[in-house]
Amino acid sequence: MIDPYRRYAVTLPVTTRGHAPPAVVVVHRTGAFGPGGNPVWASADGGLRVEIAGRVAAVLAAPPGSARHPCLDAVPLP
Repeated sequence: MIDPYRRYAVTLPVTTRGHAPPAVVVVHRTGAFGPGGNPVWASADGGLRVEIAGRVAAVLAAPPGSARHPCLDAVPLP
């Protein structure tokens, strides 16, 4: 099934013992496909690359200093 959305908001949790609010990054489709066969999405600067299936973003590459979580929440945006 083709994903009808053009972008997603992906929430990056704070690092352990961090007191800052989580960061929300908007990602756009890259045209590539990830190891699970789903489209790869990337932030504008390319620092965050995820494979999205449903509302789950599997992290392929994350910005330096971000908490490492294998799966993040992805919310479709209009």
